Amino acid sequence: MEQLIRVVIVDDHSHAREGMRAILSEDSIFELVAEGASGQEAIHLTDQWMPDLILMDINMKGMDGLEATKEIKSRYPYVKIVVVTISDDILHLFDALKKGASGYLLKNLNSEAWHQYLRAIAYDEVPLSREFAQRILQEFASPSRITAPQIPITPREQEILKWVSKGLSNREIADKLIISEHTVKNHLKNILQKLHLDNRVQLARYAFQQGFDR
Repeated sequence: MEQLIRVVIVDDHSHAREGMRAILSEDSIFELVAEGASGQEAIHLTDQWMPDLILMDINMKGMDGLEATKEIKSRYPYVKIVVVTISDDILHLFDALKKGASGYLLKNLNSEAWHQYLRAIAYDEVPLSREFAQRILQEFASPSRITAPQIPITPREQEILKWVSKGLSNREIADKLIISEHTVKNHLKNILQKLHLDNRVQLARYAFQQGFDR
C-alpha cells in the first residue's frame, strides 16, 4: 500500500479551502490533517501536525504565504510546500521557489492534474517543464548565485546534473543513461545531500551555474 500523504491547507478564503479539500478527497492517498487561514497559522499547524505537504496561498493578511514558506522550510526542511495561486505571474513563482517552495499549482487546473502533480511532489518525482526550467535558469543566471561546498562530483553525477539542468524527468534521465529510475532517484538524493541543497529547482540552478548543462 502507498503511504498516506499528510496535507495541511492554508488559504484565507474559505471557498478556496473548500475547493482544495474537495480535490484532495477524490484521491485516498491524501490525508487532510488541518486547515489554516494565515502564514502564522501555517507555522503553528506545521509545528503541531508535522505534515508531509502544505498547500499554501500567497496573498494572505499578516504574514503572507511566501514568508511562511521561508520560515517553515528553515524549521522543517523535509516539508514539501506547494504554492497555490490564481496568478501565473512568473515573479511570484520565482520568489516562492527562492524561499523553498517545491512547486506551484494554479487554482484553475483540473483535479486530475492536481493529483498527479502533488503525488509527484510528495514522492520527489517532479520534473521541471522545459519552458519553466529555462525561465528559472535565465532568472538565476545573475550575480546572485547558489554557493555550494566544493565537493567532488562523480562522472555519473555530472551526467545526471546535465539532464536535470535541461528539465528532464527521472524516467527520461534513466532512459538517457540506460539505468533504472530508482537508481536515478538515489543519485539525486545523494547529490542534494552532498551539496546541501533542498530541492530540484536549486539543483537545476546549481548545475546551470557550474556549467553542467553544456
